[in-house]
This record gives sequence, C-alpha cells and structure tokens, in this order.
Amino acid sequence: MALGGELTRLAVDHQLPGHEVLGRLIRLQACAGSGDLAAADAEAEEIDRLAHRKERPLARVFTSWYRALRTSETDGWRAASPRYAELLDTTANCGMPGLTRGAAVLVALVPIMRGDALPEPEVLASLHAGPYQPWLAPLMLAASGAAEQARQALTVVPRPPHDLLQEALWCLLARAAAAVGHEPVLRRAHDELRAAADESAGAGSGLVSFGPVARHLRAIRSALDAGVRPTA
Repeated sequence: MALGGELTRLAVDHQLPGHEVLGRLIRLQACAGSGDLAAADAEAEEIDRLAHRKERPLARVFTSWYRALRTSETDGWRAASPRYAELLDTTANCGMPGLTRGAAVLVALVPIMRGDALPEPEVLASLHAGPYQPWLAPLMLAASGAAEQARQALTVVPRPPHDLLQEALWCLLARAAAAVGHEPVLRRAHDELRAAADESAGAGSGLVSFGPVARHLRAIRSALDAGVRPTA
C-alpha cells in the first residue's frame, strides 16, 4: 500500500496521469486484499475520474472487476454472479490477455472456495484454466475421485508464483490436499498462508476473493488435526 501511495504522490506532483492510475490501482488492490473496502472504493472512484478525464478507458476494466469482487464480499455470490458474467463477456477481447486468460475459471471457483466442498467436475470441465491449470489440476482430480492421481499431482505441483493470486492458489492446493490426505502440501499451505491470515484470499488481485484466509487456515488445521484422512 505504501508503494502505491508514494507512486500516486509523485505522479500527482509531476502531472503523470498514467502513473497516477497505476499507483491508485496498486492501492486499490492492497485495500481490497486487507478488507478495507471503503478505501478501495475511494481509489476506484478516483481511477474512474482519471480514466474519463485523461481518456484511459482500460483503467475502468480494473475498477469494474473490483466492484464485482466487492459485491461478492458484501452481498454474496448470487448478487455478484451476473456482474461477473457481464464482465467476462465485455472484457474477453479487451486486449489484456494477462487479465482474461483463465479468468472464467477463477470466477467459477469463487462460490466453491467460499464454501467447503469440492467442485462438481462438470462445472469447470468446459472452462479453460489458462495459466492456473497446474494448481487447479489436483483439485479437479480429487473432485473426480482420482485420489491417487491427485496425490501424485500434489507431489510435483510447482509453488504458486509470488503474485497477487498466490494465496488463492495455495487455498486450491490445500482444498485438494485435505480431500486426498496429502499432509506435506497441507503443511506447506498452512505455512505460506499464515502471513496473510488477516486478508481475503485472492482479493489483492482486485479480481476475485475466495473468502477470508483465516477460514482456509482453520480448515487446514482441522484436516491436520483429523489426520488428513483421504476421502477416497
């Protein structure tokens, strides 16, 4: 958050609107991740004003995604779902593949990861996971009943990248590990998530939230306390 604030201040002092948008986006993401939605709202409104005044329409793509995330946090999935559906349609060809590739999978995972169950395999089967495939694969294998394959996938899965979705991806791995009894990944996920215990998983991306990290940590501890007995 401090980085975004400093970048914003310098951009305002030197009249660099593009850098100001970037600084405010960084602050928006940081505030969303920490649950300070009022501060994130303020940044989103200022970004929209800048986008209008300085003719930077792509900035509004990010604020639109944030507002769908916010709706999921405050009003639940039923209210957020149509907003996300519209976003996936309108931003599919916005020229930002780094944002849109795999976005549909992240959105479909929101109600699943905010609950406690494994996904229904057919819910995600038709969606292209894009760059998230390595971390989604163990969960899908566990959900389809291929427990041994899921354990093998967890054994070799790469560490989630150090980016704004790393906590969300660790939550995916933890859900799969709990389902098939993979204690090493559960313990690693617990260690990785502890530092973000006061945040919302994935919300720092400004795209989606899998709910409080603290809730996922409790589920991991429960699985470890129960001996991570596999479901299959």
